[in-house]
Formats: sequence, C-alpha cells, structure tokens
Amino acid sequence: MAEFFSLDWYELLDQALGRDPFSFLLEYIGTFAGAIAGVRLASVKKFDLFGAYVVGLVTALGGGTLRDAMLNIPPFWMKNPSYLITSFAALAGVAVFGRRFISERITWFVFDTISISFFTVIGLEKTLAHGFPDWCAVVMGVVTGVFGGVLRDVLINDVPVIFRKEIYATACLAGAVLYIILFEGFGVSSIPCATVCVIVIFVLRGLAIHYSWSFPILRGRPMHMPWNENHKKT
Repeated sequence: MAEFFSLDWYELLDQALGRDPFSFLLEYIGTFAGAIAGVRLASVKKFDLFGAYVVGLVTALGGGTLRDAMLNIPPFWMKNPSYLITSFAALAGVAVFGRRFISERITWFVFDTISISFFTVIGLEKTLAHGFPDWCAVVMGVVTGVFGGVLRDVLINDVPVIFRKEIYATACLAGAVLYIILFEGFGVSSIPCATVCVIVIFVLRGLAIHYSWSFPILRGRPMHMPWNENHKKT
C-alpha cells in the first residue's frame, strides 16, 4: 500500500499519454467545450445535424489549425481522430440536452469561455515549446483561442464576435501576457500560470458582460461607391 501512494502518478500518466497530462486535459476539455459552443449557435440558426457538426468542429479545431500552419508543423488533429470524436460527442450532448444548451445564454458563455481560455494556454505553451519568442507565444495563444470562433461566426453568417464591441480577444491577450510575466519573469511553473491565465480570461469576460464594458466604436458615414452607381444605371 505504501508503494502505491509513493508512486509519481503524474509522471506515469505523462509516460502513458506520451505528453503532459495537464495539457492533455486542457486540449480535450477545450475541444469539447468549443464544439458545444459552435453547435449551440448552429442550432439557433436551425442548421441540420451535419451542418451543426461542421460548425462545432471548425470552432473547436480552427484556431489550433491556423496556429500549427503558422508554426510550420502538421495540424494536431490530423494525427489523431479523437478530436473529431470529441466534437461528435459535443453534438450528441446538445442533441440530447438541447433545451438546456440552446435556451440559456449563460450556458453558451461558460462553454465558449472555457474553450477560448484553455486554447489560449495550449497555443501559448506549444509555441514556447517550439522555441519561439515570448511575444510570438502571446500572439499564437490569442490566435488559438479566438480564431475558431471567427470561422464559426462566418459560417453562421454573423459578424465575428472579436470585431464587435464585446471584450473577447482582449481577455485572451491579458491572460496570455500575465502567463508570460509569471512564467518568464518570476519563474512560476506552467500549471499555476495556466490556472491564472484561465481565471483572468473568465473574470474579464464575465465583468465585461455584466458591466457592459466595451471599446469605443469607430463610426463613419456610408460611402457611395461609383461602381455601385454605374451598376444601378445599367
């Protein structure tokens, strides 16, 4: 019994999974949550099951795919079909518990924020692991966190949420910067840094929604393009 409790279970999980268990959990929970957020919005637009699955899949995998392409490495999901299966599980969850997932806005907020915060950490850590500088890791963390949502909004014919006045990518940026400050500046280990990053993103997004925080809107007058006038005459 003493030998059982003396084992380094974290190291054993690391060897069994072939990677850090904490990153493994972040990535799969983030994938499931992101897919649910995408499927939820697709259901509001009355997509069929296949369309909803595609939207959920793109939401969950889009940011990481762009990140890996920019880092010049094979996209993570192309080596392991479990990400596709995880996204399908999210679709099944929304189909079974649809009323709860679809009708309550707070449910979408929770799953979407889990997704962007976890993916911000994953993107940042993966970029650092490949030897890129800190500023690049911050950028890649934000890209990983929010780009799937950009593709989702394009697919459902909405203005992407990062282009609206809502605090979204800025929360990911703040969390990523704080991660780097703690990790590089104070030598804090990765798990506490990731935890702080996730909490900061949740708190900033929650406060922004509760108190209606937003950036100023750039306003301009409508422009009459000459080619539009010519088109009307013809």
